[in-house]
Amino acid sequence: MAKIIDGKAISAAMRGEIKAEVEALTARGVTPGLAVIIVGSDPASEVYVRNKGRACGEVGIHSEIIALPEETKEEELLKKIDELNARSDINGILVQLPLPRHISEKAVTARIIPEKDVDAFSDENVGKITVGAPRFLPCTPAGVMEMLCRECVEIAGKECVVVGRSNIVGKPMALLLLKENGTVTVCHSKTKDLTSHTRRADILVAAVGRAKSITGDMIKAGAVVIDVGINRGDDGKLCGDVDFESAEKVASAITPVPGGVGPMTITMLLKNTVTAAKLQNQI
Repeated sequence: MAKIIDGKAISAAMRGEIKAEVEALTARGVTPGLAVIIVGSDPASEVYVRNKGRACGEVGIHSEIIALPEETKEEELLKKIDELNARSDINGILVQLPLPRHISEKAVTARIIPEKDVDAFSDENVGKITVGAPRFLPCTPAGVMEMLCRECVEIAGKECVVVGRSNIVGKPMALLLLKENGTVTVCHSKTKDLTSHTRRADILVAAVGRAKSITGDMIKAGAVVIDVGINRGDDGKLCGDVDFESAEKVASAITPVPGGVGPMTITMLLKNTVTAAKLQNQI
């Protein structure tokens, strides 16, 4: 049976480290600040935003949640971002996605100055990641890398397969594995014979957004399996992109859903906010 990689435990340890760092910064007169903007009343987004605010409170980061109505115009949202860009007490800005259809995600992402783009979505920050000189790392892929590091999983020279090519997870995940000298394959909806690729993987990252689409017979014996997916199964329960029951019998280590990658994402956001505060205050 595979070892369970406990994202909750790793996240808790990291938050202790982040809290100590925030306390040291506060003692120097710098309290990291994060502003989160939410437009509309999407229930899942509201939960994510509350969780981010609660996490900030745990580690001592100043947090502001700005809730705007669904009918907010794009120009109004951009003006609010401009105000936050200009504030020295706000080091990180995050706009919760998805946005209402009448607002351009691209325009909103571009409006946040790169120094405060703690989601690492801006063109400049994506470019820095691509050339191996990141300012911030995208939160979910960075969380995966932190888990692999703390579990002492060797990446250099290993066959790494990422299933999914989204700008938020799949593409940056591949870049971060490549930076650590993994041999990386990216699979997606047009990939022919997906199983032939996944069965080669020493490290398999599933980020495709389809419940239990990676089954045990698609996994190489002894592989490390990282499940980024969050879905609802037919029984209504949370599940990942990996069929945990069959995969656990084959893998050497695996992340559960929930309790795996999920807790790491917000923790890496906290880390990025602290990094932003240090950079902006030349610490």
